[in-house]
Formats: sequence, structure tokens, C-alpha cells
Amino acid sequence: MHYIKVKNLAFHYEDEPVLENISFEVDSGKLVMLTGENGAAKTTLLRNILGLLKPSKGSVHISSRNRFGEKLVVGYIPQQVASFNAGFPSTVLELVQSGRYQRGKWFKRLDKEDKEHVRHSLESVGMWEMRHKKIGELSGGQKQRISIARVFATDPDLFVLDEPTTGMDVHSREEFYKLLKHSCRDHGKGILMVTHDHEEIRHYADQHIELVRKEDSPWRCFSMDSCKELSKPHSLSR
Repeated sequence: MHYIKVKNLAFHYEDEPVLENISFEVDSGKLVMLTGENGAAKTTLLRNILGLLKPSKGSVHISSRNRFGEKLVVGYIPQQVASFNAGFPSTVLELVQSGRYQRGKWFKRLDKEDKEHVRHSLESVGMWEMRHKKIGELSGGQKQRISIARVFATDPDLFVLDEPTTGMDVHSREEFYKLLKHSCRDHGKGILMVTHDHEEIRHYADQHIELVRKEDSPWRCFSMDSCKELSKPHSLSR
């Protein structure tokens, strides 16, 4: 089932082309990585997909329903999401628990299932032991991990992740990639992830989309070099 379908997308800043000829899908149960050099408009593409920017031409469709026919829930982690200052009053546990209230529980107490989901989300990013710490006391990498845990606590059907492993060490990144693969394989989640660590994650990803600069372009315009299934890479010039 297609959770995201992008067809012939192009995006211009005023009259300057930035993206052209972008077409791909993200299906339930699939982990898709999006790569490209610095400045390759990867974040711009995500913002078009999420409706934060409007394509100059082409189309983007995000399914309204998940594979069970229920309303699709999207979890988005932007770049530099962990921008809490030292005076942020919440504890780690309180912040991640707040992710459960998005499921219509603002005036309800969290039940056993909610609490187990929160614990699993924190354990998955190695932060359960620090659950009672104030967020302002954490390092940048730790803040990034609890931000990810909060999104996991919402239990979305579709994850859109923009450089989510910034500030993580090698072991933390490896565990995170395992969690993503488990979420796809065992729970049918769809994941679109921008990353620079494509060699680390390629063993977990199902598909690789690469943005490359168009030749003879007077502007920094990028198109899809390839949209390939892993692990049999090939290149399709456009």
C-alpha cells in the first residue's frame, strides 16, 4: 500500500528550478532512504511532501488511511528538532509520555498499554535509565534521542525523518536502524529518511533515492539519479 506517492514533482524558488523529475513511492512495510550532497534540496523535498511547500508542478499524495483502513498518523522529525534550552521544565519521561496524548487522551490517564509503549520507546533509544532527568540537563545527542522516542510513542503509521541520527554515536545509530527495520518488517510502518550515513543504513533500507545536480544547470537544481531497490543497486540517469 502506498503511503506516499510522488509523481513528476518539480519545485522552483521564484523562477529558479530547485527540484525536477521526482517520482517515487513509500509503501507500508518499507524503509526508504533519501540521500544527496549538502544543499541537494533533500529537506525541501520533504517539505513539499508534507505540504509545507507547494510543488511548482507534479503531485504528492499521502494516503488518508493506513493498511487497516484507519486514519493515517504521520510522525515527522525535522532537522535540529532537539532545541530545548537549559531551563526546559519537563523530565524525559514527561516529554515522551506527552506523545501518547495525541491519540485523543488529553483528559484521560495513561493506561498500562500507554506506559509500556513509552517505556519501549525510551528503551529503544537507550534513554530509559535517564527518564527522571530534566531535559535541560541532557547533551545534544541525548535530546535528539528523546525527541525520536516521543515520535515513536505516538505510534505513527508513516515516519518522515530528516537526519534523525545527528549527534548519535555509532552504537546508538546502529540500534536506531535496527529499530526502524523492526518497525517496518514487524509492524508495517512506512519510513522515508534523509541521511548522510547511507553506507551504515543500506543493509536495513529497502530502497535508495539519490538526488544529484543536473548537468549544465545554471542553478543548483537537483533531480533523481536513481530510485533503486536494495541490495542490487543500479543507476538510471534522467
